[in-house]
Amino acid sequence: MRTILVIIRKEFLQIFRNRAMLPQLIMMPIIQLLILSNAATFEIKHLNIHVIDNDQSETSRRLIGKFKASNYFELKDFSFDEKHAEEDIMQGEDRAILIIQKGFEHDLIKEQHSKVLLNINAIDGAAAGVINTYALNIIQDFNRQIDAEWVNRQQFDFQKSINTPYSLWYNPFMNYKTFMVPGLIVMLLTMVGMFMSAQNVVREKEVGTIEQINVTPIRKWHFIVGKQVPFLIIGIFQLTLGLTIARWVFGIHILGSLPLIYLFAFVYLFALLCLGLLISTAVDTQQQAMFLAWFFMVIFILMSGLFTPIEGMPHWAQQITKFNPIAYFVAVMRMVMLKGSTLMDILPHLLSILSGGIVLAILATARYRKRA
Repeated sequence: MRTILVIIRKEFLQIFRNRAMLPQLIMMPIIQLLILSNAATFEIKHLNIHVIDNDQSETSRRLIGKFKASNYFELKDFSFDEKHAEEDIMQGEDRAILIIQKGFEHDLIKEQHSKVLLNINAIDGAAAGVINTYALNIIQDFNRQIDAEWVNRQQFDFQKSINTPYSLWYNPFMNYKTFMVPGLIVMLLTMVGMFMSAQNVVREKEVGTIEQINVTPIRKWHFIVGKQVPFLIIGIFQLTLGLTIARWVFGIHILGSLPLIYLFAFVYLFALLCLGLLISTAVDTQQQAMFLAWFFMVIFILMSGLFTPIEGMPHWAQQITKFNPIAYFVAVMRMVMLKGSTLMDILPHLLSILSGGIVLAILATARYRKRA
């Protein structure tokens, strides 16, 4: 035990002496969490829309007013020239064109239905889907108002619509930051667990101290544990920092058990540190370690459900996510923080990440013994 404590003390001294590492471990997570939580959002507001009103009626002006009153659209241009509107789309000045054909009000009154045309720039398919949803909601709301007015006037005999009351659970204000912050905290812990640990043993190789360590009476498991524990402690510190920012900056209350979050974080960091150790034993330079760690990092993040739901991925991709540690922790953070899930709720995730960590630990230890 004393040997391990000496190695841990030596690792902390190396970390604190490295002026470039301390900002990465302390300031970088704070800045990234504050910036990404506000920037990483699928909410789109203040979209420039070009309106072509060929009807010039009271009803068409009311529909345009609904778009104008929305926080999602800004009516940038009015014209009667579709070619001019298409040029604005081509140049990227507008995101959509709303075209109200002549006779819009007449058809609505006489035929009981009418049409409007909405052209959307769909280069970014995800953004186009969001814009389409916003516009359809506005048009449907306008349509409901018209129906209600005309029913009251007894001009039309509409059947009563189905009233569907609803309630929003776990995120009642539909704040996207509430959804993103728990996942971003996981991403910051991942950077410590993977990048820093992947460079750890490689740094000893580059400076030539690994040979000196190998000829000492220090056992392999002493060296591995002593190398990994400091980053485990730093990871827990960053988790505490992230949860504090989530509470006092973003106002996210933890509905579940705080010790449960730390328990899963401990197991998660154990698995990631073993993966970082495995990477460090497979390369010879810190640059190679960074490239290999970044290779896994990109795949893990993009397939973790952090930005896009796993349910929307192809079936084969969903099977791959079963081997993705970030996917488990992102799900657990959101379950515990936002839903108040208990140990029994997250137990399958906990056992999966623990079993994966044990496998990685065995592989990393075997690999290190072979390279030593």
